[in-house]
Amino acid sequence: MGTATHSLLMTLSDVASLSQVQRPVVSMWRKRSSAGAVPFPAAVETVNGVELFDADEVTSWLQATGRGNNPEATNDVAVHAKPAATAASPLKDGRKTFDALTSLLALKVITGQLLASRGASGLLDDADEADPDDLFLYSELEALGSALPGLASFADRLADSAYSAPAAFEKLLTHRFKEGLREHADTALTNGALKLVSAAAMELAATLDGRPVFVDATPGGSDVILSIAQQFGESGSATFLAADHDGGASRMARRRLAVHGTDSGPVKVDARGAFAVTGPAVHVAQYPAPGEPGLDTKGILSGIENIVLQMDDSHRAVVIAPARVLVDALAGSAGNVRADLLRSGRVRAIIRLTAGLLRAKPREPQALWVLGPSFADVPIADRWTMVADLSTDPLTVDVGQDLISDIAASMGNLATIRAHSFRFARLVQTRTLLARAGALVNTPAKRTSTAAPGAEAALRVEELVRALATGVDGDTTLLGVQPAANPSSPAPVSVTELMGSGYLKYIKGIRVEDQHINKTAGSRILGREELMDPHNAPPRFITLLDFAANYPAGQLTEPGDVVFCTSPRPAAMVDAEGGAVVVFPARILRIDQGDPGGLLPAVVARDINNLHPADKSWRGWHLRRTAEAQRQPLINTLETLQHEQAQARERLKHLEELATLITDGVAGGSLTLTDPSTTAGPEEGTA
Repeated sequence: MGTATHSLLMTLSDVASLSQVQRPVVSMWRKRSSAGAVPFPAAVETVNGVELFDADEVTSWLQATGRGNNPEATNDVAVHAKPAATAASPLKDGRKTFDALTSLLALKVITGQLLASRGASGLLDDADEADPDDLFLYSELEALGSALPGLASFADRLADSAYSAPAAFEKLLTHRFKEGLREHADTALTNGALKLVSAAAMELAATLDGRPVFVDATPGGSDVILSIAQQFGESGSATFLAADHDGGASRMARRRLAVHGTDSGPVKVDARGAFAVTGPAVHVAQYPAPGEPGLDTKGILSGIENIVLQMDDSHRAVVIAPARVLVDALAGSAGNVRADLLRSGRVRAIIRLTAGLLRAKPREPQALWVLGPSFADVPIADRWTMVADLSTDPLTVDVGQDLISDIAASMGNLATIRAHSFRFARLVQTRTLLARAGALVNTPAKRTSTAAPGAEAALRVEELVRALATGVDGDTTLLGVQPAANPSSPAPVSVTELMGSGYLKYIKGIRVEDQHINKTAGSRILGREELMDPHNAPPRFITLLDFAANYPAGQLTEPGDVVFCTSPRPAAMVDAEGGAVVVFPARILRIDQGDPGGLLPAVVARDINNLHPADKSWRGWHLRRTAEAQRQPLINTLETLQHEQAQARERLKHLEELATLITDGVAGGSLTLTDPSTTAGPEEGTA
């Protein structure tokens, strides 16, 4: 067995990571050196088809050949290797090893001693002294039995390799994705998200009296608290309170706080999730938490409710959770719970964030709730909440700073809020949020870059009509416009709300095999290519026979359907003819012809085409609606203009063809250009 003679084992991927090169480079080294004087070390084991190599042999080879980009490979090897005794273990033992190593690193920090010199009994005595109530490490070490001394020696080497025990702990945690630690991998936020939440919490703590106290009552939550502790650094001190939940995730969180030397303590949480904290404090929470990665919508809201119930006006809170829970439309009992939280008056700010902040689910957008004083002296009907939509704004440094400024201002009274110049947030009456049937964050559709006030737009329209007098049948009065006496229009509504009201229907695109596509006959195919370049994309067709026989679930478009896609950017077109096949990733939005709810296909398509390229959450898109009295005039005018545009494109094609013929003919010598004004006609009487 490799365990007898090889202390540390590595995979080829580990070798690449240690050497700071790409994985294929290691395979190339191995192949090219096989016939040389210094061949790559042979594998010592193969487990489930994966070759394992002796780490010391690998580092000796790297040193002898000078390969790789890491001159400190010999010192760093422990971070990238595994103890031989557990390298071949199944997932359960891999988790056991992770728990044991993190416990040993925490013990190393607490005792300040080398672990290998203590022996098994000495280590257990130290663990009992450091953790007398067995809250975070004693059971993990006791379960190792005779393997404890060997793993303790590896923990020492690991800490040296990473330059400190806290750094070694974080290195182990970065392997959460490949080590099967699903509860930690599924809930891991990006660094940008962690910095935003922790910066918001620190800004709120600065407004409270006394030493900052941060509380995370979620089971297993530690990422946000640790981010706060790291940002504090040497600039100040704070107290961190973590929940006393049972379970591996919560024990790991307490070990993590211990290994980083934070001033931490437990918060007693009962079976219903209730807890209490006295004195000024800032609560931080991420849902779902590592201890409950499968928590549903109602469970998340119940967790927030437990935070709200124990808050007074000296408490603040920052909560990050999926946008589908915090801001999107909710119905039933979950919607009632969220409405009750809004009625409490403690929800001071609601912020929809961009997607990509949750590593395991990069397409799921997140949202923030910021909780604070309830202003009980303000009548319920007059209470307010700040809302902001950052769904298309990446969390750059300036965005983060300005958002934090907006969040801090949202804690103040009405006079303070009105004195602040908000970049992202806006003031909304809480009663308005409660009355909404849809999403809480309802940002009006952005105007296009050509939008202008009514009078200015009317003058420009008249100028353009006069300039194009030869078009539109030469009738300059056809496009008569004037500024609206009372500018108003129905409020834009999200796609989700329009679908729920029946005004819109969503139809998926289908996947069509290449062998069924032709370039000559059948039903038109509309897909991403046609949406990206509608006038120049090569035509594609599928015969109705092939379509009916091979795609029984597919649907043809109807006249007026809006075909759209979200990648590589939002794009849409109106299928005026109908009868087309829409192929994935393109999809269909079909407006109810009987009751369109103010929607016009051309306006819907324009709104989609004017969206930010990063705005891919199509269910949250807000679409403009047209007043009933203006619907038909707008339809007629757009049809006329589209006809003129088609004629202009045809004329442009003719001009391009003419230019090509003349250029090729004259350059090739087959044509001669003449001056029409000097070309003589037939002499009189000779005809």
